[in-house]
Amino acid sequence: MKKVIITLTLSIVVVILLWAQPKKPLATQQKKSTTTQTKKSTAVQAKAPAGAQASIERGRQTYSQVCAACHQKDGGGVPRLNPPLIKTEYVLGDKTRLIGIILKGLNQPIEIDDEEYTNPMPPQSHLTDQQIADVLTFVRNNFGNKASAVTTAEVKAVRAKT
Repeated sequence: MKKVIITLTLSIVVVILLWAQPKKPLATQQKKSTTTQTKKSTAVQAKAPAGAQASIERGRQTYSQVCAACHQKDGGGVPRLNPPLIKTEYVLGDKTRLIGIILKGLNQPIEIDDEEYTNPMPPQSHLTDQQIADVLTFVRNNFGNKASAVTTAEVKAVRAKT
């Protein structure tokens, strides 16, 4: 019972912190280009699948705004609460399942590398098909991952089925 209360309390704190942060429109943040972003862009370019670079850069912005609070800036997650995004079957495997998790959320414990993660993930269906494709392409090609890009057509097809 104590574990459940702690988990719920942490979840509530994360949600409050996310809502309390001022949000800038995605387009505004994407226009800001710094030397650091350019350096990161070059580093990612060598690893990214052909044609995915622009998607990865847009996805980096969405990840920063929507995902990093729970999955952390480095994709490492939070032990026993929010799963890591580093070289996992969920990230590198079936794209349809991954898109479905973004659209519908996940409200059941999952096990990754013999560790159970219990914090529910809320649906992110408010994101556009382009934002979902971009953020998943970013995740699938960062944090030590290397996988094919997710397209807006794939997101649109999964969204139509849900």
